Amino acid sequence: MHGGGIDLSNHEVGALGSVGTVTGPILRGLRLVELSAFVAAPLAGATLASLGAEVVRIDPPGGGIDASRWPLHRGRSLYWAGLNQGKLSVNIDTRSEEGRDLATRLVARAGMVLTNLPTAAWSSYERLRDLRPDLIMAVLTGNADGSAAVDYTVNAATGFPFLTGPEDWEGPVNHVLPAWDALAGSLLATGLIAAELHRSRTGEGQLLKLSLADVALSVASSLGLIAEAQLTPAPRGRFGNDLYGTYSHDFRTSDGRHLIVVALTPRQWKSLVDAAGLAEEVQRLEVEQGLDLNREGDRFAARREITELLRAWTGKRTYAEVSAALDTHQVLWGPYQTFKELVRDDPRCSVLNPLFEEVEQPGVGRYLRAASPLAFGAAARVPPKPSPEMGADTAAVLSSWLGLSEGEVEALASAGVIA
Repeated sequence: MHGGGIDLSNHEVGALGSVGTVTGPILRGLRLVELSAFVAAPLAGATLASLGAEVVRIDPPGGGIDASRWPLHRGRSLYWAGLNQGKLSVNIDTRSEEGRDLATRLVARAGMVLTNLPTAAWSSYERLRDLRPDLIMAVLTGNADGSAAVDYTVNAATGFPFLTGPEDWEGPVNHVLPAWDALAGSLLATGLIAAELHRSRTGEGQLLKLSLADVALSVASSLGLIAEAQLTPAPRGRFGNDLYGTYSHDFRTSDGRHLIVVALTPRQWKSLVDAAGLAEEVQRLEVEQGLDLNREGDRFAARREITELLRAWTGKRTYAEVSAALDTHQVLWGPYQTFKELVRDDPRCSVLNPLFEEVEQPGVGRYLRAASPLAFGAAARVPPKPSPEMGADTAAVLSSWLGLSEGEVEALASAGVIA
């Protein structure tokens, strides 16, 4: 394997050339340098780190533009901590010639770099490839032409804000989940692993490009939204908490709890009808409207009438009574929860779930931290780790990766090149 790639030297290769079982983390030996900000690129680096890759994030001394982003606790950014868990933090002033030299040497040593920052002359693919011919470089932009965009501006342009919100609302409605950032982060991680697989087979590096806008457009295309806009005369409308094309809605119990029920299939629909004891009412509704409610489209057409029937049932019962009936009949449902309720009441968000462990985050305190949700049968899961203190790994990385002496590191610190 080319330097910086996955080291296969400790693996046994069988007679057919297959690689033996990995006993450590599945990406053990993979190295990545990350020059990033915001969500998508840091999430990609954190995703690889959670699978065992050695990820060095380079920030300017004191931290970059997202080092203090909300939410904060004790003056520390929980946002930064969450997106940089398991990484090594190196602070280098890349405005200086010495700092740029250090950064490029680290990139050459790793053989893989990820960025969503402007690629200036020193950090361009062409310049870095001169130092490492088989370099893999992933560059995330807002738009495919390189112009600026963030998740929220991309989402505004896709059409989703005109599908979100109450039916009678006029104007756009934003949502709080940065979906395109999250998807772009996962795609970047996937792309980097695919590029590494290609390099392992051919010895070739490459430049990988991805834009937030293209991620959103690709998903909209896959969901049929672009085709629908082209082929149907009327634009898709808003449907509030109804699920377009099938049946789902929110309900409130007599003791004030909120829940959602979903009926996508005929079996799920029958389970819901049986749980609520509505067989006669549903049959009468079908006759009156000439519908077959085993069909998704017919359930959507009769969604208001169905909701009124179910609302009358849930509104007369406590949450415990409703949930027991739904569980007994294996209805597809779930509670609405605040984040506070999630961490207080839901066993899935606790140490009972192998995904989670409690981690002591320096300067913040002890709280739940998730590992990678991927679980491999033939590779160890990387336990959740604290995020590094800003710049805490600078000296160690420069020494172990580049072989700098203690005196050389101290001289760089004295000159302000590193923190």
